[in-house]
Amino acid sequence: QVQLVESGGGLVQAGASLRLSCAASGRAISRYNMAWFRQAPGKERQFVAGNTWLISNIDYADSVKGRFAITRDNAQNTVYLQMNSLIPEDTAVYYCAAGGRATSRVHTTTDQYDYWGQGTQVAVSS
Repeated sequence: QVQLVESGGGLVQAGASLRLSCAASGRAISRYNMAWFRQAPGKERQFVAGNTWLISNIDYADSVKGRFAITRDNAQNTVYLQMNSLIPEDTAVYYCAAGGRATSRVHTTTDQYDYWGQGTQVAVSS
């Protein structure tokens, strides 16, 4: 079992930056694919960014490319999401996820991840 706890969300103005953290416990994340998803009110949970453990491949949703960056610190058992140039459309609850299937391709669907955090709210005002 992997327990995930997100933090770092908040209310910011458009153009600001935030860094989300996802602290893992129970097992080391070094053998897990890690990802961030987000869910806006009335919408499905969607992929934001992911990082595979096998070859450290990284991928992003088109809507956040060039603005967001996912990193992992295996020694700290923590994954981060640096979010720059935030826009109101980034407003959502952000979830951290972990999946154990070995892959060279970043999984972008929720069914490929086995463990989820409780989420952290990000709100961006215009």
